[in-house]
Amino acid sequence: MVQLYNLHPFGSQQVVPCKQEPERFCGGGRDALFVAAGCKVEAFSVTGQELCQPRCAFSTLGRVLHLAYSEAGDYVVAIEEKNKATSLRAYVNWRSKRTENSRVCIRMVGHNVEVPFCETYREQMSIIEMPLSEAPLCISCCPVKGNLLVGCKNKLVLFSLTYQIINDEFSILDFERSLIIHIDNITPAEVSLCIGYVAVMSELEVLILKLESDPKNGGSVNHHLPKTITPVKEAEVISNDASQLESDDFVMCQKPMELLGEKSKQSGVSIVLESTGLSDEKRKYFSVQHLLYRRFAPDVSAYVLPDDIKLHSLQLLPVYQTGSLTSNGKNLSPEKELLSLFCFFSLPHVGYLYMLVKSVELLSVYQYPEKSQQAILTPQFLHVITSNNLQCFTVRCSAAAAREEDPYVDTTMKACPPVSLDVCVLRIQLFIGLKAICHFKNHVILLTKADLEPIPERRESPKRLLSRKDTSVKLKIPLVAEAGWNLYIVNTISPVQLYKEMVDYSNTYKTVKTHSCIHLLSEAHLLVRAALMDDQLEPGEKAELIEAFKDSCGHLGDCYSRLDTQHSHLALPYYKMSGLSMAEVLARVDWAIEDGSQKYERGLIFYINHSLYENLDEELSEELAAKVIQMFHVAEPKQLPHILCSSSMKNANPLIAMSYLKKMDTSGFSSILVTLAKATMALKIGDLETHRNEMKTYSEMKLVCGFILEPRLLIQHRKGQIFPTELAVHLKETQPGLVVASILGLQKNNKIGIEEADAFFKVLCSKDEDTIPQLLVDFWEAQLVACLPDVVLHELFFKLTSHYIWRLSKRQPPDSKPLRTSEDLINACSHYGLIYPWVNVLISCDSSDDKNYTEDLSKLQSLICGPSFDIASIIPFLELLPEDTLAGLSVHVLCHTRLKAYEQCIDTLLERCPEAVIPYANHELKEENRTLWWKKLLPELCQRIKCGGDKYQLYLSSLKETLSVVAVELELRDFLTVLPEDGTVAFFLPYLLYCCRKKSLT
Repeated sequence: MVQLYNLHPFGSQQVVPCKQEPERFCGGGRDALFVAAGCKVEAFSVTGQELCQPRCAFSTLGRVLHLAYSEAGDYVVAIEEKNKATSLRAYVNWRSKRTENSRVCIRMVGHNVEVPFCETYREQMSIIEMPLSEAPLCISCCPVKGNLLVGCKNKLVLFSLTYQIINDEFSILDFERSLIIHIDNITPAEVSLCIGYVAVMSELEVLILKLESDPKNGGSVNHHLPKTITPVKEAEVISNDASQLESDDFVMCQKPMELLGEKSKQSGVSIVLESTGLSDEKRKYFSVQHLLYRRFAPDVSAYVLPDDIKLHSLQLLPVYQTGSLTSNGKNLSPEKELLSLFCFFSLPHVGYLYMLVKSVELLSVYQYPEKSQQAILTPQFLHVITSNNLQCFTVRCSAAAAREEDPYVDTTMKACPPVSLDVCVLRIQLFIGLKAICHFKNHVILLTKADLEPIPERRESPKRLLSRKDTSVKLKIPLVAEAGWNLYIVNTISPVQLYKEMVDYSNTYKTVKTHSCIHLLSEAHLLVRAALMDDQLEPGEKAELIEAFKDSCGHLGDCYSRLDTQHSHLALPYYKMSGLSMAEVLARVDWAIEDGSQKYERGLIFYINHSLYENLDEELSEELAAKVIQMFHVAEPKQLPHILCSSSMKNANPLIAMSYLKKMDTSGFSSILVTLAKATMALKIGDLETHRNEMKTYSEMKLVCGFILEPRLLIQHRKGQIFPTELAVHLKETQPGLVVASILGLQKNNKIGIEEADAFFKVLCSKDEDTIPQLLVDFWEAQLVACLPDVVLHELFFKLTSHYIWRLSKRQPPDSKPLRTSEDLINACSHYGLIYPWVNVLISCDSSDDKNYTEDLSKLQSLICGPSFDIASIIPFLELLPEDTLAGLSVHVLCHTRLKAYEQCIDTLLERCPEAVIPYANHELKEENRTLWWKKLLPELCQRIKCGGDKYQLYLSSLKETLSVVAVELELRDFLTVLPEDGTVAFFLPYLLYCCRKKSLT
């Protein structure tokens, strides 16, 4: 059902001062109107609200049958008839036509202009003759490129707009016949062209094609038309059968058909492209894509005249890319980018609007209350004329284009009224004797003529009227004076003015809370959207439209927040698009209590809930926060703990919040959240006893689960930065382990990132960016223990080792007590390995008794001894830890050992700590490294014993241990070869005897 509103889209009107009765007329860009009468075309100046004034006039070859104007190229084209012969002519540079008798230049299409005549063409209007092999039936100009499409019987001829460049300062407009589209079984009554899209309409058929520029399909283009074309014969066969069967008793009608996309190839219409003289490199179109075919059947259910079953008003309407509605509107690209394309055509009683480009879809069907004569589609309206009425329908072009342009439409970010929204009639304006209509800019041009009463001579049956034979009714018209006529210019009011009227009109529905309020406000919203799609708006006009757009979003947000509809969730995106703050939205809410009980609709609750979740940088006043608490206590009590954690509720009275929390049902898992919310409010009040009691209600693990359910209990975001809550600061002092476990749980559940967590601990401990608090180190260690899958191990190792080394080098104690000792980490985490025994021997020689220092050293050594540690990553940091201390020495030797530099380590230990050499060799020199006992360690010890010194006894005992191992490992002959030649026999004899007895025992 089409809803009718009594609005006022039409403003003032004036009469065009034509001298003769108009036969054809069309708009001329944004400031001109062309009217053809007899063998003359008059141009009138139409600017703003000023009176229409004659501009110029020029003669035509004959009576004008069709007239069209192209803004691209600024030319007029006409099909003219003289002596029953039709011709096609284009009128170029018409603005230079000063008087009707001014000289004009006539030239043939495609002919080069001689240089001496250049200045003549600059100052005079030119007429371009376009000869055709067949009579032209209809024409259409591309609104983007200015190309011309001419419809002839069984073919379409495409003329490309070109320019002959005379010199750097002057060029002449011309055309080039570039393509012929042969179409069998359709005789064009109307055509329409937009870029590469072609629409053809006969009396009962519509075909829409897209000319493709893909050279891969070049085989479908013929440079010259073949002698024979064999199209699909389906339609021809049906036509022949119909002719044979048709008689006075039968009328054959083809059944209705609608084919979309590739299926439209099954229509039986043959399409062949013929290239006309262009070279391969200049050819633009190589193949054709079928988009839509629709065929209608005549209505034989009632007595109708033949004109009642014909299509009319074929039109392609482009919509261009405009950018975000909330941007500054600056279009950086001078080229128009096609966003979407719409096609309209109409039967006398119903009109059809299709969307093309990315998909082919029927958007709207328009049911007219009476027979239509012509219709004009604009981005904002569909204007339809009947015999006595001008009807203004709403359209859905802007709704479809918005979804093509912005992927965020139909999300929680942005919204737009649906394409399926029922169309409506904004006004039916009385005009007597309407005959024709056209539209340009914000003007509707109407031709009216009083009809003379015809007297029918006879009546025929419907089946005779529908026959293809000439059986039309003959009308006898009295020979009286010619009827009166007028050509009107009706100005449409500005979109903002009409929008305001629609908003005022919608207020009549607010008291009864019907869906009509949403419908009318949606129409107003789409009206403003469509106006914003005009790429030629003035800055002031665009700013006014953007303000109206935001206002319309606010009104729609109000509707969806107050009315109980299945689409109440749309309150959120509309309020976001309106630019209203949360406080401004709450100020629009009617807080009055009806019948002693307050009811809050789902849309408002949905908006407030999501807004509070999104951490907006807005703080509600204490009064509004109290209203929000009371609202959720009534409508969504389970969400109350969540909304209290929002940073926007910072000013909420904790006493009021506590009173509502105590009334809540604490059954179920959400009871943990209620407990934590109570503990938070108690802390704000200063009631530490209540806070402690609430925190003792559940175990630490359950409290961690509560923080995972609601991270904002610990963390707040304001202006893009992270801040700990008052509760987090308090727990840092009283339960730091709970804070670390909770943040670890948030990270494990993907509710906080690695960098965010690091920043949180730094802010929590009041440290700057370069300072690392102990609690953050505890968190890193906890990450290693937890083995989180999304944690990059080498980054975590890098953080820990670099910090351990930094603290060891500076002898910097931690700012708080570590939560885990090195022993705890070794027992709990596989990445912390058991410290090698020789390391303990080495460290035991150190007299340091600093416990914190020892703990950091043990953790670092344990990490290096672990199986996952990459030693190469720590080498650059070893410079911070000198070898002059045994602690530094142990780390250096550990790293070199992991890098398999055993000989270097043996030298270092022999020099710095001989006590650790044998434990080191026992642990490290195994399997393939066992040869180092006699190849490296034995010679080194012998050499150092010879030198004597303070460490003589240590070297001697180490030598004995080494000889014991070598005597076991080597055969007697090999053993003799590794012994020093100048050694004392008595000293080595026991080991030689053991080596001999070992073989005999074996």
